[in-house]
Amino acid sequence: MIPAGFEYHAPRSVPDAIKLLGDLGPDAKLLAGGHSLLPMMKLRFAAPSHLIDLGRIPELRGIAQVGDEIHIGAMTTENDLLRSKLLAEKLPLLVEGAGLIADPQVRYKGTIGGDISHGDPGNDHPALMLALDASFVLAGPRGERTVKADGFFLGLYSTQLEPDEILTRIRIPIPPVGSGWSYQKLKRKTGDFATAAAAVLLQMKGPNVAKASIGLTNVAPTAVKARAVEDFLAGKPLDEKNLAEAARLAMSLCDPTPDQRGDTAYKTAMCGEMTRRALAAAAARARA
Repeated sequence: MIPAGFEYHAPRSVPDAIKLLGDLGPDAKLLAGGHSLLPMMKLRFAAPSHLIDLGRIPELRGIAQVGDEIHIGAMTTENDLLRSKLLAEKLPLLVEGAGLIADPQVRYKGTIGGDISHGDPGNDHPALMLALDASFVLAGPRGERTVKADGFFLGLYSTQLEPDEILTRIRIPIPPVGSGWSYQKLKRKTGDFATAAAAVLLQMKGPNVAKASIGLTNVAPTAVKARAVEDFLAGKPLDEKNLAEAARLAMSLCDPTPDQRGDTAYKTAMCGEMTRRALAAAAARARA
C-alpha cells in the first residue's frame, strides 16, 4: 500500500529538530532508520502529517570514548556498531547483539536510537542496554536530561521519552577488564524478531559470580531486567545446579504474548534456555 500524504522536513541540527517537533505538534513523527514507522504508514496504521528526518544531523552519529564511558549517537547504524573497533574492544556484547539484528540490509539503515525509542519488547537493544547499565540523553525544549535504561521502558511501545523530546545519545559505562558477555537469541529465521533472548554481562571472582547483569528480550510487554537472577547468582559458582535455578528464575519473570513464534509456555521455556546458554557462554569468556 501507499502511505497517506505527509510533509517532509530535514533539519540540520538538534535544536532545529526540537523546534519542528514543538511547532508541528502531535501530528509530527521523527524518522530514524524507518524500519518501524514506514511499514506502519504503508499499512495506514500510522498517518503522520509531518515526518522529521534526523538523518542529516551529524551530531547524532558517532561512537567515542569519553572518560570511563562509551558515547554513541542515536542515529548510529547497526552496521556502524558492527564495524567499530572501539566497541569490539570495550563493549563486545553490543557488537554481538547488533550482529543478530535482522539482516544486512536492515543493519545498514536501522539505528540504535530508533530501536530503543520505539519501545518494542521484540527489539534487541532494550535488553542489551539493561545488561550494559546504559543511560539515555534526551533533549527537548526544556534542555537535556539523562535517564537510566532501567526504568526507561514503561510498557508496549511506551517509554519515558516525551513527545517533544529526542533521544540524542547513549552512554554506556565500560565494563571491567575480564568481564564475560553473551547475547543468546532464538529466532525462526534470518531477519525475524526473537522468540526469546537473553543478554548477559558477567564478572567472576575465581569460580564464583562477582556480579551478573541480565536483560531479557520479547518475553514481557517490555524488556526485562532480571534482578531475581542477578541477586541469586551473586557469590555462587556457575555449576549446573545454579544454572538450572537461574533459568527457572528467569522463566518466573516471563509474561509473553502468544503468536506465530510460539505459545506462552514455549516462549517461557525458551527464555530459560537462552538465559542458561548466555550465562554459560559469558562465564567461559570471563575465565578465558
